[in-house]
Amino acid sequence: MEAAEGLARWRHLGRGPQARSHPMGLALGLLLGGAALLGGAVQAAPPPGMVLVPAGPFVMGSDRRPTPDQQVGMGMIKPLFLDEHPRHVVELPAYYIDRYEVTNAQYARFVAATGRPPPPHWARNGYLLALRRDRLRELDLERLRRLVAYVFREDVDTRRLARDELLARIERHLARMDREPVTEVTWQEAHDYCAWAGKRLPTEAEWEKAARGPHGQEYPWGNRWLAHASNTGEESWPDGVAPVGSYEKDRSPYGVYDMAGNVSEWVQDWYLPYPGSDYRSEAFGKRYKVIRGAAWGREGHYALREFQRGAYRFYLDPGARMLDVGFRCAMDAPQEAPATEGPAAGAERPMATRLSARPGSGTRG
Repeated sequence: MEAAEGLARWRHLGRGPQARSHPMGLALGLLLGGAALLGGAVQAAPPPGMVLVPAGPFVMGSDRRPTPDQQVGMGMIKPLFLDEHPRHVVELPAYYIDRYEVTNAQYARFVAATGRPPPPHWARNGYLLALRRDRLRELDLERLRRLVAYVFREDVDTRRLARDELLARIERHLARMDREPVTEVTWQEAHDYCAWAGKRLPTEAEWEKAARGPHGQEYPWGNRWLAHASNTGEESWPDGVAPVGSYEKDRSPYGVYDMAGNVSEWVQDWYLPYPGSDYRSEAFGKRYKVIRGAAWGREGHYALREFQRGAYRFYLDPGARMLDVGFRCAMDAPQEAPATEGPAAGAERPMATRLSARPGSGTRG
């Protein structure tokens, strides 16, 4: 369990009692760049590949309502904005969240370690070969030619390519797909991967705070929509999805990437109304799981700026497999961590509901 072992090493160096109280542990942490003195406490660096979201309040949801023009002709199965009601302030403890969506390469290690079945489309797009890279050189020349021509669909006369060139072309495809987000996984498979990695799925509130920052900005990059700032169907990528982190503008205030595009993401929660909501839906209940974030192709609507907003919610059957739905993981942070934020914008407004949410409470399934 490579991911879990890495987290165990991080916990030992950065969070264990020796690292906090023993001079040698403190010196080692400082040498590794894994600690900072804040308020007399030692704050461990985030685990590899994760960022810290400090404790404190943030603005969740919105009070927006759709205009007639926003609803007509979109083919929506639910109204825009209404399930985001009401705009409210939520208090969260500190937590860590993955900087990027979980990639094919990371999920392949999970498949290899646990014997779980891979996503079905790996057999179609050729990424199944990543699980047997060491066996590629054993394939005969004709089979390599068919892989390049019919699986990876290169527009080239493979009869003119030597064996080493065919292998190099296959490896280039696999290397690109290594960095793409894993998709076509169910909610349970996403949950199980995070558990195997020593993490968990983020709650809906954690996901939204990581995307919008403490003041509830509209998009990860700010309050103004930007064209071509995220992968939402207008871009051209060989597999639809882009390698994680390809859009520097699609970066949240905490340094989390791809929350306005690339793939929508499973979170822990059932699709339920927020406390005090004025919206009613037959879809509410413990039937559907929430997905967050816009994607490159689902429903053909993801170039719409409304879907790229950090407050936007959608839902799916937890057993669904979609080519543009993936996930990222989260993790509790040490609650002695001194990193906190001041009041969120609107926190003192009388119309804003103030809630406290902790991992393991609320609607997490």
